[in-house]
Amino acid sequence: MKSLGKTLKDSRELMSLTLRQVEEAIEISNAYLSQLENDKIKKPSANVLYKLASLYNIELDTLLYAAGIIQKEPGKKSKLLNTIALSSEKLSSDEEQALLDYLKYLRFNNRP
Repeated sequence: MKSLGKTLKDSRELMSLTLRQVEEAIEISNAYLSQLENDKIKKPSANVLYKLASLYNIELDTLLYAAGIIQKEPGKKSKLLNTIALSSEKLSSDEEQALLDYLKYLRFNNRP
């Protein structure tokens, strides 16, 4: 599992947001967000994680686990689906079709 900081930074970048934009959206200073992304703060409050999960459209459990607040790792399928859902908002129709084609290709080539 990625660290909390890496998870947050990857999620923010997938949304094409700057630290300042996140700061404005959830009213948490960009300096604090930077410290989170650089793993200088390892266990923020559940409230902060909730705000970030809501903004980044990811499961709160993913962030709680990455922060070490809960012990049960979220299912991998849900993480993948969340990542796809998160990034799909910015996909062009050509990119969306390419992803679908690639998924079909993977499924076809992995048949026993």
